[in-house]
Amino acid sequence: MKLTVRFPALASRDFVIFWVGQFLSLVGTWMQSTTLPYLAYRLSGRPLDLGIIGFSATLPTLLLALPGGVIVERLDKRKAVIVLQTIMMVQAFALAFLALTGILQIWHIILLAFVLGSANAVEITARQSMLVELVGKKALPNAIALQSTIFNLARVLGPSLTAVVLLLVENQGEGWAFFINGVSFLFVIGSLFFVRTPYRAAAPPVDYKKGAMATEFKEGLKYIRGNTLVQAIILLAALIGFFGFPFAQQIPALARDVLAAAGDTEALVKARTSSLYLAQGIGALAAALFISAFSQFRRKGLLLTIGQFVFATVLIVVSMVTNLPLALGLIAMLGWALVSQLAMMNTLIQIETLDALRGRVFSVYLWAIQGVAPFGSLFIGWMAQTQGVPRAALAAGGICLLAASLIHARYPVVRRKLA
Repeated sequence: MKLTVRFPALASRDFVIFWVGQFLSLVGTWMQSTTLPYLAYRLSGRPLDLGIIGFSATLPTLLLALPGGVIVERLDKRKAVIVLQTIMMVQAFALAFLALTGILQIWHIILLAFVLGSANAVEITARQSMLVELVGKKALPNAIALQSTIFNLARVLGPSLTAVVLLLVENQGEGWAFFINGVSFLFVIGSLFFVRTPYRAAAPPVDYKKGAMATEFKEGLKYIRGNTLVQAIILLAALIGFFGFPFAQQIPALARDVLAAAGDTEALVKARTSSLYLAQGIGALAAALFISAFSQFRRKGLLLTIGQFVFATVLIVVSMVTNLPLALGLIAMLGWALVSQLAMMNTLIQIETLDALRGRVFSVYLWAIQGVAPFGSLFIGWMAQTQGVPRAALAAGGICLLAASLIHARYPVVRRKLA
């Protein structure tokens, strides 16, 4: 069987160029994503600070995702992604400079997290909307699955390389991890200069009349209100965005405090933190590989449902664990469940939505999943600070399980959806 039969998105030369460039960049992104919370927790020792950093990183989505969806539809998405990726590169180099010169403080991390979040808030919508322009709608599910695969392969490689850098460069490893991330952006930015968008639809004419953007945004909301499946997915996204995502920010606290062992050294804490991120990445990669290889699997709604209930159940069990090997297995399952549901929500939203409304509808979905996350970060951070990380996991898992049960009972169309 030809590779392009199983993976039809790989038949697009433009997608392959972008895909490879993005993969190399994502390895650096995950090095920074692993290093930053470890460094922040080492500097302050406060779980609440991890929540505040998460709040700062996701607050821009609350403010920018919805107008960003309208703006993106008026722009050349490829050029928009280039500009936004460049901003993210500068942010990484700024972190590297501050860390390598030894002047990095928590407030620097919070501020630069806001800068990165601001770029991400619009870049994600632009990049996801660009995929259909590279491969066409028929190959779009496979393109989304392949994107998820490299994201999660990088999620395995990034923490592995981070562990090596932190252990080999004892005092300045964090700064060099940030620097490597900055350099890695050159690959994805460079790849975008070589791709074309053969399936690009004509952008809607720009209307400069007062209230034109608001009218366009209302059209997107009207479409969502009239589509039960999209409504349900957005509700589920808000649920995972508030209670699910933020717990991952507490992994450094889980590694340093809950899983602490007699005779711990800083090197052991570094290794334990990296191993938890690595386990999460392995689980996520397993889900992404399955989804990529079986992108023609039609029961996407059922897979989304399974992923959500596994995710909530595993969070509850994590609250009872103090053993590292068992924790690694559970965190791997958490990674699998998280990616399974996110990939299915992304795919169903994009397939279900009309081309002319994709940017607006996807921005509402993004707002639901990340726009509520700032407050979820503060809530989980406060819970971990005042009640302990295990009780924060128990609360997050219990609420996710109850809310998912209610939403799926109200919207059975989700688990029955074929795509």
